[in-house]
Parts: sequence; C-alpha cells; structure tokens
Amino acid sequence: MSLATLGLSSEIIKALKDKGYASATPIQKALIPTLLQGHDVMAGAQTGTGKTAGFALPILQELSKEAMEGRHHLRAIVIVPTRELARQVHESFEAYGKYLPLKSVLLYGGANMTSQANRLKQGVDIVVSTSGRLLEHIGKKNINLEAVRYLVLDEADTILDMGFVHEVMQVINLLPKKRQNILISATLSGSVKRLATDILHKPKLVEVDSMGTSASNVELLIHPVEKERKLELLSYLIGSKNYKQVLVFVRKKQEADEVARELNLSGLKTSVIHGDKSSGVRSRALSAFKEGEVRVLVATDIAARGLDIPNLEVVMNYDIPHVTGDFVHRIGRTGRAGKKGLAITLVSPKEEIALRDVEQLMGKKIKREEVEGYTPKVEKVQRGARKVVDKKQKTDGAFGRKKSKVTTTKKRKTTKRDGYKAFDDKPKKEKRKNEKSKNRSKR
Repeated sequence: MSLATLGLSSEIIKALKDKGYASATPIQKALIPTLLQGHDVMAGAQTGTGKTAGFALPILQELSKEAMEGRHHLRAIVIVPTRELARQVHESFEAYGKYLPLKSVLLYGGANMTSQANRLKQGVDIVVSTSGRLLEHIGKKNINLEAVRYLVLDEADTILDMGFVHEVMQVINLLPKKRQNILISATLSGSVKRLATDILHKPKLVEVDSMGTSASNVELLIHPVEKERKLELLSYLIGSKNYKQVLVFVRKKQEADEVARELNLSGLKTSVIHGDKSSGVRSRALSAFKEGEVRVLVATDIAARGLDIPNLEVVMNYDIPHVTGDFVHRIGRTGRAGKKGLAITLVSPKEEIALRDVEQLMGKKIKREEVEGYTPKVEKVQRGARKVVDKKQKTDGAFGRKKSKVTTTKKRKTTKRDGYKAFDDKPKKEKRKNEKSKNRSKR
C-alpha cells in the first residue's frame, strides 16, 4: 500500500519522498487510519517495523490543520525511556514535518537545562522527552500542559522495566483529561496491559509481528565458547570475517569498557556507550560509528532500544541479556526496514539455560555452529550406580559392605576445669556426706 493512499497531506508525502519512503509497512497501515479517526491505541510492534512513522505522521497531520505560522502551543508529548531513542524519535518528527509550520523540541537528562528551557519559551508544538527531564521542566514551570491533546508512550515495556512508570504517572496526572493516548510496546505483557488500562480509554488493539517474528529477515547464529575465551573469539570473528561495521552488546558497563579496550588493542577501532558515559560522549561515539570512522561499537542494553543505524548488517551478542526480551531488541538493530541482517551470539556452557529461554521466546531452535579451536570442553556425566570410575572403589566387592572408616579423635585441650575433675567424679552420696559433716562442724 502506498503512503499516499492513507489520507496524509501533500506536505507530509513530499517529506516522505525526500526520505525515500513510498510504501507503508504493516504497522503503518494499521496505525495511521486508526489514529486519524481519533481512537486511543495500544500497539504491539517490534523495532525496525516503521512504528515511529506510524504514530508521528497522524499527529503531524492533525496538528498542522490548526497550525499558525509564528504561533506555537504544546499539543503533543512523546515520552521515551532512553536518550538515544529520544533523539531518534525527534529526528523523525523533524524530517516528516519539514514542510509544516510546526516546531518540536528534544528534552533529556545530561543536556543543558537552561538551553532547553529557552527553546521551550520560544514556543513548541511537540515535545519528545525522557520522563525524568520532562518532570524537571514541569516543576520549574517551563512547560504549559493546558493544551496537550496527544500523549505517546513509546517502548512502554522498557519504561516499565527501567522503573520509570512512577514518573510517567506523575506527568499523566497533570495532563488534561481529554486527550488521545497512544501506547507502543514491543511486548504486550500483563504489566503493559495493566498500564494501558490505567491510561487508555476504550483503546483499539493493533498488533503486528508478535515477539520474535520480527527477526524473520535476521539470520540467527550461536557460537559455543568458554567464557574465558569470548574476547578472543569475538576479535577473531570480526577480523577473519572482515566485518566492516559491528555492533556488540554486553550486559555490564565495566565489561563493555573491557571489551572495547581489548578490541582496540587487537587493532579493531572501537568505541563504547553505556549509562555512565555523558550524553556528548555517547552522541560522538554513535556518530563516528555511523560514519564509518569506528569499526566496532560496544553498547549495553540501555542503548538497545534507541540505536537507529542504517544498513547495519551484523550484531554480536557477547552474552545473553539479563532480561530475555532484550534479546529481540538487540537483534532488532540489524535487518531493519526489510533488509537482511546477521545476529551472532557467543554462549558459554553456563548460559545454556538462559539460551533455552531465548529460544522459547523466539519460538524456534537457533542454529549452532562451532568455531574450530574454540569449542568448549564437555564433561561426560555418567549415569548409573557407579558414577565415578576413575577413583578407587570403597567397597569390599561388587555388592559387599562399605569399608568401615577409621576415625581418629583429636585429644581435647586441657582446661582449668580439668583441675576439678576428681571432685566432680566422686559418687553423689559421698559428696552429700562430706557436705553434711561440714555443716555440723560449722554449728
């Protein structure tokens, strides 16, 4: 279906053509008409499916109908969990609305508060923000919420996982009751549905690509390896396969720094981003990676949802994420917009249980491929009566009794109490006689 048939304005269609977009994705076909009709929506959609355009285009369309050049009033708020995702969503609004008299502002923590406040005072139609920074500006009265007509919660499951739901609810309680609400989530879990019940009014359910199916154009591959040799194998794979651009995901910030340091020492130019890095450092690292100045980018899961890297062909999971659902978001960085991608995961023997959870989520067994020289040792587990054959048998015969163990008791250390032992060992009757005789003598 062509985007031009969805009832969008000529200005928006022109902007989409500039981006090279012509046909609508499944989520856009479902979302755009529903939102233009004014319904609240709960949508389940994976990364890379075009969901941002799915909610951004109808909002831009409706706001532009009442827009007046030079006059801006905040009418739409989009709340996202991470800085990277905030930048990505804001860039989409800017690109799709480039021919419209609308103004959007990006807000997130770590950036200069005063400069953000100045941009807000100049007038704004759309705010894309993380929940914490939005609350800060509301507290300082930099934002007027009276005219807000649209609220979008993008990546609602991540908002819940990262513990931002209380901040989000504080914002919602300050908004006008009459508004259109849009909740977008990769997973429609019980907690997401409960949040939807609290926020949405008679919502329409739009579900395109259930969890795991979005990876249909991504080849999944497992390489078993000992944990101690993961770094060595990671470096070997990138070099021997001559991967030009690789995004590597790790669980911990400290581990991300270590992986990046070792890859640089191996001659692979590498940058790293995680929660302890400043906003400027993260932006520069991501830009360098996109522009090809850096061959490898190492990131923690906090960045899994907000990275939009065009034509990224390879994602490598250094380990399996703590939250199983994050595996889908990691591999969703490649194979975007219908293109082919490759996602490689290094799995140690101790991660086999976590891998089974991932495979259950994906609904299929992931292909395994051993790399020569890196296959982990497998300890044979014997079953039956005699589990240990290498050790000397401790029985008299095949069915004989166990040999009795020779027990040796350690000599007890002598204490002061031992000096009264002779008295304590006397018969009780003799003790009583001695006590009576002593009593008589006292009288």
